[in-house]
Amino acid sequence: MGRTKKGDPVSGWVCLDKPYDMGSTDAVSKIRRLFNAQKAGHAGTLDPLASGILPIALGEATKTVPYLMEADKVYRFRIKWGQTTNTYDAEGAVTAASDVRPDEAAIVKALPAYIGDIEQVPPAFSAIKVDGKRAYDLAREGVEVELEARTVRVFDLHLEAIISPDEAEFMLHCGKGTYVRSMARDICLDLGACGHVSYLRRERVGAFDLTNTKTLDNLTEMVHRAASLEALLPVETALDDIPALPVTEDEAFKLKRGQALTLLPRQVDLLKSAFEIRREAGRKEHLRTVQARHEGEVQALCELRAGQLWPTRILNP
Repeated sequence: MGRTKKGDPVSGWVCLDKPYDMGSTDAVSKIRRLFNAQKAGHAGTLDPLASGILPIALGEATKTVPYLMEADKVYRFRIKWGQTTNTYDAEGAVTAASDVRPDEAAIVKALPAYIGDIEQVPPAFSAIKVDGKRAYDLAREGVEVELEARTVRVFDLHLEAIISPDEAEFMLHCGKGTYVRSMARDICLDLGACGHVSYLRRERVGAFDLTNTKTLDNLTEMVHRAASLEALLPVETALDDIPALPVTEDEAFKLKRGQALTLLPRQVDLLKSAFEIRREAGRKEHLRTVQARHEGEVQALCELRAGQLWPTRILNP
């Protein structure tokens, strides 16, 4: 006899407005308990010192997490001039200080160099693994961590406001793997100034934005009045840029049994055009993935191979 799963079979996405000073893992645990969900996970870690959008998947939505990991993101952040820290944010120890305060003209002139496909070295205090250990654990132990530069895509970076002579606010629209703290570090180096990230808020992850966020207080109140399901976004919210193909009930049944579907030439051509759009947008993964939908619900995630649709992940809406 199979082991009974604890919790309820709740499925969908919670677009959490994560509060400052809470870790992403803690946030997932709170949401899972709040919904009494059997399964939960998140798409894209958000530092404890950052607030904003943390998409949390429940139930069947956990199967779509990998497809959201490569989504575009938008951040609002501030650089406080004067002190550099070892973490490049307000949490770290001060490693250098300077009286340099860049003016608006100097900042605006420096930013275009960071737009496009750029090489970026991740911060030592990051979750990247080095010889099987997290870089931030090694850094905390005093081990010098040298991480290799990686190519990241930046769609836009602009100065939003001069908060004070000591602080400036920026907006960043970027692709997967971009570190805001590294961006701030490099901007400071270019401007000949010391500085660190003093404020960080994530305002968008793919189709998740500030218009559909819920705070922990919102969610707790909804649970208390038995309206928690109203807070859930559909499983397919994470798949907003994955091409969708309508299938019949019989075809959905075949896919769920692991059988491939042979497509018409015009269907293949339409899907290939959609794949090309994703490639041009900088997507590097899941380039041949297709949503198979019946009556508006995702039945399976599939891969197009030689004119056939092969199921890779089965969903149970």
